[in-house]
Amino acid sequence: MLSRNQIKYIQSLHQKKYRQQHGAFLVEGAKSVQEVFQSDFQIEMLVATEAFYKENTRLTDRQRTPVEIASVADLERIGTLESNNAALAVVRTKENLPLLAGPDEIALILDDIRDPGNLGTILRIADWYGVRKILCSETTADVYNPKVISASKGSFTRVNWWYGDIAQFLSQLGDGVAVYGAFLNGENVHTLSFGTSGYLVMGNESNGIGPAVEPFVTKRVTIPSYGGAESLNVGIATAVLLDNWRRTGDLS
Repeated sequence: MLSRNQIKYIQSLHQKKYRQQHGAFLVEGAKSVQEVFQSDFQIEMLVATEAFYKENTRLTDRQRTPVEIASVADLERIGTLESNNAALAVVRTKENLPLLAGPDEIALILDDIRDPGNLGTILRIADWYGVRKILCSETTADVYNPKVISASKGSFTRVNWWYGDIAQFLSQLGDGVAVYGAFLNGENVHTLSFGTSGYLVMGNESNGIGPAVEPFVTKRVTIPSYGGAESLNVGIATAVLLDNWRRTGDLS
């Protein structure tokens, strides 16, 4: 039985300021909880139905995680999902460590991506294309937002991120580092030959790449339109650009 303090603590993690204060976030649903137990994240507590716990004791015993058995109604009351018939985990956040693309490696840069669903989808897309490093502007949605974690479908466990001043970061890169940026007036992605390493910058859902970051883009790239739509969702655009980079960049 969860105590009042435990319930209050878990519900406080719905909000960014308390996630930052406590250094913890929520992972909800069977698949995401199973994924986080198989990752290098430190799990503080598991709240689960009896059925989920019995089916996953091998995972929970490995980390010796404190477990509280709860009903489906309790999980839905303390969590953020409308439907959760399995589990909820309280997980420790990670230190915000700098990231740098290595040789023959793609890294993503997200400039002011505000929508949590879009960010979660981008994590999932990055995971699909083997991108392990994502650099986020300070105005990009909080990766620990429950909506981001849910939309990533467990991919948050295989992708690393850093938050900071991305314009300053780009200004410190040496000459010859490729920085591709998504623009409406860039070079056709279908005919562009990508290099074997570098960064891909994706901009805000409404305004694109901001003026502070734009000067550091060395190659503008666009996805040509064949119809009448005004724009593409940023997650879909990220997938298209990464797919073409993987296809033409001759990366392992």
